[in-house]
Amino acid sequence: MNITREPFGITEDRKQAWLYTFENSDGAKLVVTSYGARIVSIIVPDRDGNMRDVCLGYDTLPEYEHDGNSCFGAVVGRYANRIGKGEFELDGVTYHVALNDGPNHLHGGVRGFHYYNWDSRIVGDTLELTHISPDGDEGYPGTLTMAVEYRWSEDNELSITYTASTDKDTVFNTTNHSYFNLSGGDADTALDHLLTINADKFTEADENTLVTGKILNVEGTPFDFRKAKPIGQDIHSDYYQTKQTGTYDHNFILSGCGAGLTEAAVLYSEKSGICLTCFTDQPGLQLYVPAKCPSQHGKGGKCYPAAGSVCLETQHFPDAPHHPEFPSAVLTPDGPFESKTIYHFSVKG
Repeated sequence: MNITREPFGITEDRKQAWLYTFENSDGAKLVVTSYGARIVSIIVPDRDGNMRDVCLGYDTLPEYEHDGNSCFGAVVGRYANRIGKGEFELDGVTYHVALNDGPNHLHGGVRGFHYYNWDSRIVGDTLELTHISPDGDEGYPGTLTMAVEYRWSEDNELSITYTASTDKDTVFNTTNHSYFNLSGGDADTALDHLLTINADKFTEADENTLVTGKILNVEGTPFDFRKAKPIGQDIHSDYYQTKQTGTYDHNFILSGCGAGLTEAAVLYSEKSGICLTCFTDQPGLQLYVPAKCPSQHGKGGKCYPAAGSVCLETQHFPDAPHHPEFPSAVLTPDGPFESKTIYHFSVKG
């Protein structure tokens, strides 16, 4: 595996950002920047052997520094997804975090992990990135040390390993926030993609996309992806969960949770023949199809349209600090966090 490094620019706080490119023997590539530990490009062959970039993003560092809550390709933390009312209680103490998503806290706050330049180095066939979040950062307790490892294989498999430790009890949830369009990043829609999700249940969300705590069955709803169907088939249905958001932005409870690395989802573009299979050891998968344009100026000046991509965010459940019945998102000094997610790209005939 060939891994190269080149400068990607100087951040606004005067840090050198780097761009790392993995290239296997077939010419398929993974491109990652140290800024936000973000995936910039995933370039894989379609059924005709033509290379397509299937991951949305930007051409320049300043665009990543100012992408709002889009979080293109980023590793998100300290708490991915939402925390209701911007507060949580831990060990009898109430902590307050930023309201940066209406009445909710989203993706770590005003300056989440995706707005930092991570320390980075190449170790063999692996890119290691680390970030230290000090006690009180964005209102969170404890000094948290996080590391992410990226690997890219000869058969076009992206492996992401997350580890984190803390010196004080805190809450923690992380994910990778890549936007996929398997027809190629310049395609206008992902609604024609066929999607399968290995989940019988999902968590109900309110009008602000915050989970209510109620668990719903997918059967008989637009959220039944147990068999492959186009993402756009039911996205505009009258079902109250899709009607109030106009899209999918919901947490699916993955079957086989706790059984180690299992298949979570399969995404397929009939146009390109490219198939993405997601494996994870996490209990939840947030399916997010942007209801609005996530960026007016993506790669090559492309305006990325609403529903032009799909995120498959493997993680713990949203707002878990307020729902003790959910898998715990509390991280303690005694229990370091370790998790793995794989995105495997292949081609169907």
